[in-house]
Amino acid sequence: MSDIRHALLRRDPLSAAKEVLYHLDISLGSALQSAPGPTPGLDKSTVDLVEEFIFQVSKDRSVQRKRMSCVQELQLLEIMCSYFQEQSKDAIRQVIFSALFGLQGNKADESRMSVLGKLVSMAVAVCRVPILDCAATWLQRTHSAWCVRLARVLVDDYCMLVPCSISTLQNICSASPRFCCQLISAVTALYDLSSDELTPPPALLEMVVGWITEDPRLLLLTFINMPLTSSLPIGCLEVTPLMGLLRWCVKAPLAYQRGRKSTVTNGHVDTEKVGECEELYSKLHLSVLQVFLMLQVHLTEQNLLGRLAVLQAESVAVLVEEVSRLVDELNPLHAANEIQLALDRLAQALQVAMATGALLCTREDLRTLCSRLPHNNLLQLVMSGPVVQPPPHSGPFQPSLYPYIHPARPSPLSPHATHQAALSSPHAAHPALSPLPTHPALSPHRSLTPHTAHSPLPPHTFHPAAMAFPYRPIR
Repeated sequence: MSDIRHALLRRDPLSAAKEVLYHLDISLGSALQSAPGPTPGLDKSTVDLVEEFIFQVSKDRSVQRKRMSCVQELQLLEIMCSYFQEQSKDAIRQVIFSALFGLQGNKADESRMSVLGKLVSMAVAVCRVPILDCAATWLQRTHSAWCVRLARVLVDDYCMLVPCSISTLQNICSASPRFCCQLISAVTALYDLSSDELTPPPALLEMVVGWITEDPRLLLLTFINMPLTSSLPIGCLEVTPLMGLLRWCVKAPLAYQRGRKSTVTNGHVDTEKVGECEELYSKLHLSVLQVFLMLQVHLTEQNLLGRLAVLQAESVAVLVEEVSRLVDELNPLHAANEIQLALDRLAQALQVAMATGALLCTREDLRTLCSRLPHNNLLQLVMSGPVVQPPPHSGPFQPSLYPYIHPARPSPLSPHATHQAALSSPHAAHPALSPLPTHPALSPHRSLTPHTAHSPLPPHTFHPAAMAFPYRPIR
């Protein structure tokens, strides 16, 4: 590797970076084809070449290398885009992408993140699906702190700097739904509504709600395609964006009330924009509940219902604590409606998540979690009532009969209906009755003469008095 390094030092930065990328393709591609199985790793010398000649982080401080200009950096991004687009084998693309942007825990990681953000932003602009799919895998296996940074770059580029370019980001959902699913997880982790600065921008909120409304299955894409035996690294994003979106729906009324309170003291409140956001959060909440129902079908088909929790109880506990903290910040007298709306949404989501098997939590645990929250009628019902549901693949649901509440009542059409109550009650035995005397035999009747047919009666109106059972009109 020392010979390769010396040869690269004599080249200009762009040519050297292109040569290292070519070297990676040859070495990792041949290793992957010759030894199928686990993904081949990089040796330290190759990692050093990548960091020095692609990410401009030299290991030798005594050597002063000329850094890339902005134009050369743009040309390097174009070279990377062309390489991943032309590489036909997805396995090789994934290995090369991981070799380039897999975090090593050193000072070169900052340069990696800088180049990665620009590369993914360019891939969104020119719709390079192979790069977006590789970025989706990177978001799935990288610590959430770095995923949040990549999400912030995309939000800044397409929602803040040039707001009208949000349509470009919105259109990639049909091209790379895997990337969009992971991006939703990242932006929900970024904007947790803990402060006014961490409230989702309206353009981002509208885009996410549009994606989910158009195809709610988007939220389950990563979960459905992930092997059950695979384990994600510690600290990575959640396997579905459901928990993050649920946090948005529940905390939004309280967060916007907090923001409205601060803007009233500082200046004008845009009530029209706030109303539009409230409607979007309402649509988002409905979509999340619908996805829970879709999730139940998948868990049942995979025989995972009641065995695999998609929503973790620890995450729910964190959400309840955040809601409780927000309620304490607001004045209950001035935010009573917003507090009740937030608790209603929380109660609905908990009920549906528990009923569909997405959340494995007992009622006792739920009462412990929600004990600090203000009173809410719907939440009280969810915490106290059992969920009565039919077993999977059964017939139509039949309501259960509670004998201690609804005693069995005989049918009025039964010939022994009037005697059922007497037979069921523990009465004392009656004395035996004496047999009745027999009547003498009657003489046979004479045959009757046939009658002539009567004329049909005119139709008459209905009279309650003609009914066989007691009738009492309501006055």
